[in-house]
Amino acid sequence: MEIRDFGQLGPVSALTLGGGGIGGVLGPTDRAEAVATVHAAIEAGITSLDVAPTYGPDNEAEQVVGAALRARPAPEVMITTKVELPDEYDDLPGRMRSSLEASLARLGRDHLDLFLAHSQLRPAASELTVPRTLGWERYVDDVVPTFVRLQEEGLIRGWGLTAVGYPPAILAALAAEPRPYAAQMVVNALDLSGDMWIFGDAGEPQNPTLVAAAADAGVPVMAIRAVASGALTDQLDREPNAPTREDYDRAAGFRALAADLGQTPATLAHRYALSVPGVATVVLGVKNRTELAEVVAAEAAGPLSEAEWQAIIKLC
Repeated sequence: MEIRDFGQLGPVSALTLGGGGIGGVLGPTDRAEAVATVHAAIEAGITSLDVAPTYGPDNEAEQVVGAALRARPAPEVMITTKVELPDEYDDLPGRMRSSLEASLARLGRDHLDLFLAHSQLRPAASELTVPRTLGWERYVDDVVPTFVRLQEEGLIRGWGLTAVGYPPAILAALAAEPRPYAAQMVVNALDLSGDMWIFGDAGEPQNPTLVAAAADAGVPVMAIRAVASGALTDQLDREPNAPTREDYDRAAGFRALAADLGQTPATLAHRYALSVPGVATVVLGVKNRTELAEVVAAEAAGPLSEAEWQAIIKLC
């Protein structure tokens, strides 16, 4: 497993095991298989686990990781979790602290390596009224100072963003001091945001621009949606929402290209995300050991060749 630079948090494996799959959000699994998948990921050289309280019923992803690490302690493995911070909450600092404390209890840790704001950002003085988003002013006045306090107290090593919000707000966050320790951004071969783009016709995601800006700002990128919620795989294994179904249909050419190259679509998609400049680690949505093994093999195959890269760029 390749080890990459993760900025102020030190080295990280090129792959991170995400919580959506093991939490049951991305198709059916069970607790025993999910726990076994965590163990297999660590054995394969993965040094980072990324979960959230909202991944699965009753905080399932955090429960899975907590159970896995109690059974086989791995104190060297980094853990990321998140907190939703929409403007609907009056007391954002209190929300952040209580969510963190509950997550730590489920995970069986006394601190987090990375704590992320899990709500999409709106720009300053914005007239956008998208529900459950975080305004720039509250991000600056409430959220960042609370992250810093939690860090000073030793409860977190670093903090960051799920950076899929309105692009001008993300660009401002990347440029402001203090800067995030990491940012999760959509990175996939066809630049499909699916249901993560919630601002309608008010703009467009601009994912490649954001990844480049993060690199320029020295903020490590955790790539998410490498297979576009399943759209860049052989077939959807769960009932998709409308954006994912549309993305799957749009990706027919990508599946044909993968076949021509003698690879599965999921393998090609993960190799693409791993090859994008500025990406520190790719967060996996796998839900079992079989899916994990396919992606670990894709990472071992190395970055895309120039011919493979150009073939995907031509598709886009």
